[in-house]
Amino acid sequence: MYDQLPVLAVIGRPNVGKSTLVNRIIGRREAVVEDVPGVTRDRVAYEATWNGREFTVVDTGGWDPDAQGMAELIAAQAELAIAAADAVLFVVDANVGITDADEAVVRILRAAKKPVLLAANKVDDQRAENESSSLWALGLGQPYPVSALHGRGSGDLLDAVLDALPDAPPEDFDKVEGPRRVAIVGKPNVGKSSLLNKLAGENRVVVSDVAGTTVDPVDEIVELGGREWHFIDTAGVRRRVKEASGHEYYASLRTNTAIDRAEVAVMVVDASEPLAEQDLRIINTIREAGRALVLAFNKWDLVDEERRYYLDREIERDLVQVPWAPRINVAARTGWHVDRLVRALDAALEGWETRVPTGQLNAFLGRLVAEHPHPIRGGKQAKIIYGTQASTAPPTFVLFTRGKLEASYLRFVERRLREEFGFVGSPIHIQQRPRESRKR
Repeated sequence: MYDQLPVLAVIGRPNVGKSTLVNRIIGRREAVVEDVPGVTRDRVAYEATWNGREFTVVDTGGWDPDAQGMAELIAAQAELAIAAADAVLFVVDANVGITDADEAVVRILRAAKKPVLLAANKVDDQRAENESSSLWALGLGQPYPVSALHGRGSGDLLDAVLDALPDAPPEDFDKVEGPRRVAIVGKPNVGKSSLLNKLAGENRVVVSDVAGTTVDPVDEIVELGGREWHFIDTAGVRRRVKEASGHEYYASLRTNTAIDRAEVAVMVVDASEPLAEQDLRIINTIREAGRALVLAFNKWDLVDEERRYYLDREIERDLVQVPWAPRINVAARTGWHVDRLVRALDAALEGWETRVPTGQLNAFLGRLVAEHPHPIRGGKQAKIIYGTQASTAPPTFVLFTRGKLEASYLRFVERRLREEFGFVGSPIHIQQRPRESRKR
């Protein structure tokens, strides 16, 4: 699940500083942190390195053994993290001391029979360090006093973590390519996490009717069609990043980063509701990032004939910029047609990596210019001299021209390129390099 590196699960009650400590361990601000309990809700894996050894850190939501509702789902994710881990880091707020919830967690940890390290967090001075010795009473051995915020004691804790974790397996240098990276994106509550759970065949992420349940991007390796895929479930983007606040702001930034990390994005749309501005904005973000795109219209089991009629009209009106994106209709809750996603992903990735030989491209451009020359403007006529494909992923073309081509003509060239060579599921970038006529 976590690329065979040894796994450390970080657990504890809400708001004891788990995500801050995770950021301290991995050496960068990845986990969303806010001074509000319950910001982290899923199991989120990060790669970490200490003293030359690599391991995986799994951040979890706050664990309350007596939780109900969404908190109960979050607690279930923490228990799954323990089951998949090689060692557990139990984080306690040293300023609060031992609570009934902590003692209940300790009983579950003992039953799991995994190596457990006890971190006494929020120890910012010598006095608090002396007081943290009372945590010996939990029966988990030596408490390691740390300040996740300031880094105090983190080195000693990490040394102990390495002692508790098994060695990583030897690297396979013959393995060049990893799984294809797929970001699952969309506005809140459209079914992104339900789709990932159905693909993974387990409740990998917390699913709730409450919009905005997912905050951190969640990575999961899933086997589909006999191959492994690296899926990234992201937070729902409610509004523009500059208009968001608190953990929503950082979640939006991480969603944009997840799109940049991915090769193809699955844009999940709630088919039972009208297309919203957020949907169009996210699609435009994917297109501008140059990523392949698949449109998944979810909740199809809630779509009646009337809604299908209006949805077709909305697609014609609002998705005119991405007619090349494969579209699939699914019901993530029941699994209906979810198996069609692999075929759509393969088509989009193939289009994203298509390369046209230079000779074939210029033969096509020659026919195009002869049949449909650029309009004459002000007594002058721009013309394509020759072109080349500079790169793939996404396909990028450079056209050397005499005079500057109009934007409408460039759109016409793109449309004809797609008719001739495909490029299904991929944006096309066209650059022009005009050559002005030489003066006598």
